[in-house]
Amino acid sequence: MRSSATAVWDVVRPQRPIPVPGVGMVGFRDRGVSATPQRAIAHPSLTLAVDFGAGRLIVTDASGRQLRGSVAAGLGFGPGPLWVGGEHFEAVQVRLPPALARPLLGVRPADLTGAPVSLDDLWGRSAARLREQLAGAASWAERFSLVAEQLASRLRAAAPGTQPAGEIAWAWGRVQAGGGRVRIDELAAELGWSRKRLWSRFQEQIGLPPKRAARLVRFDHAVHRLVAGQDIARVAADCGYADQSHLHREVVEFTGETPTAAPRKPWLAVDATAWT
Repeated sequence: MRSSATAVWDVVRPQRPIPVPGVGMVGFRDRGVSATPQRAIAHPSLTLAVDFGAGRLIVTDASGRQLRGSVAAGLGFGPGPLWVGGEHFEAVQVRLPPALARPLLGVRPADLTGAPVSLDDLWGRSAARLREQLAGAASWAERFSLVAEQLASRLRAAAPGTQPAGEIAWAWGRVQAGGGRVRIDELAAELGWSRKRLWSRFQEQIGLPPKRAARLVRFDHAVHRLVAGQDIARVAADCGYADQSHLHREVVEFTGETPTAAPRKPWLAVDATAWT
């Protein structure tokens, strides 16, 4: 993460590709200089945070409910903001495509959209054992390998048919490839489905209704361009918003900040182009 003030977390990236397709990772270490939680910015992926170290990760959802320790969250982190904090914790953040929810976590993506859930509830003793292994590892490279091995092992053991149906995988791919600029009616027509059928199956297997998922993907593209310093009017036009006011409303809904302020906030978000 970045901040205009003193950095409160160290961030570590893997030096080698993660050997599980579609999966990204990053490491966090709290420096113990601030107890203020950081807001996690909405992202079009499932997110795991596997914590270890002296302290525990604390995740607070929009209702004020807190989870301590490792967590899993659905696309966009559910309704309302998500805050992440704690003192002297370390964690590996894992981003997963929704297709891997059932084979890796044993639940549907739709089961993760209401609020974050404890990874202990999903993985049982395996989550505690992984935490112990991460705490005992000698390097971040070893930690990334341990998490990747856990994911790969679960994929190998997953029952057939636990990934989304081909039609839904295709529809999600179209939403992503188009940067969220896709008409849901057209997707349904190309599949030969009714809008209602696409809506219900998409929400069950991806975790959000198709229109909401498309808005999240479009927001993700737009906010990265804002962070890169691009003009707000240009971003609004290029990303398919009706006008600057439309972009403004979407950014405020997803972040609680204006398009001018949002790129300067120290969000909990790490990827190749922003908040590094």
